[in-house]
Amino acid sequence: MRLEEMSCIDCGVKKCDSKTEVAREEFPPFCVTTHLDPQVLEEAMECYKDPENHKVMVAAAMVEYEHYCQYTRVEEIIEFAKQIGAKKIGIATCVGLLKESRILASILRDHDFEVVGVACKAGCVKKVDVGIPEECNEIGIHMCNPIHQAKYLNSKKTDLNVVMGLCVGHDSLFYKYAEALTTTGVTKDRVLGHNPAAALYTSDTYYAKKLKK
Repeated sequence: MRLEEMSCIDCGVKKCDSKTEVAREEFPPFCVTTHLDPQVLEEAMECYKDPENHKVMVAAAMVEYEHYCQYTRVEEIIEFAKQIGAKKIGIATCVGLLKESRILASILRDHDFEVVGVACKAGCVKKVDVGIPEECNEIGIHMCNPIHQAKYLNSKKTDLNVVMGLCVGHDSLFYKYAEALTTTGVTKDRVLGHNPAAALYTSDTYYAKKLKK
């Protein structure tokens, strides 16, 4: 791979994560930090002057600092919601995780949040009606409808949304159309018990043959 094609994903140094100042000479020769476009960085930093963005960044940093390696993700979501002053939380769930979403809703309500949820199949629109190949009916005739989920929660004026196991691609459309801030509660992986990182941890052993081209 050419040097100019390398980026953070090729780095094993992580000098940018140091707790003290690090000399620029210690960064790898392809480092994004030392080769970034100043205008891109300036544009990004300008966005943090927006009051909502600033509030979110401070809240996220405080949750990380105060509960580092202590809180589960559910606890972090609760604390983050409190830090940003969220009152109503929307849950966009896969029908396959309704049980987990009901549990999450119960926990959130115990913390005095108003909770509204919508499942991916709500509306019962047939797959063939939107041009999905009929062969896909083998696993169900109704389409997943993430855009409807987003618009439904938009109509409920949620302050924060939590995605619970939406399919790859469906989650992308939900994030695209949701108006409220959205975080992820569960990332779907039916094979690995919704722990997709397990495939990465075993990519050189058990899953090596499956993941190689």
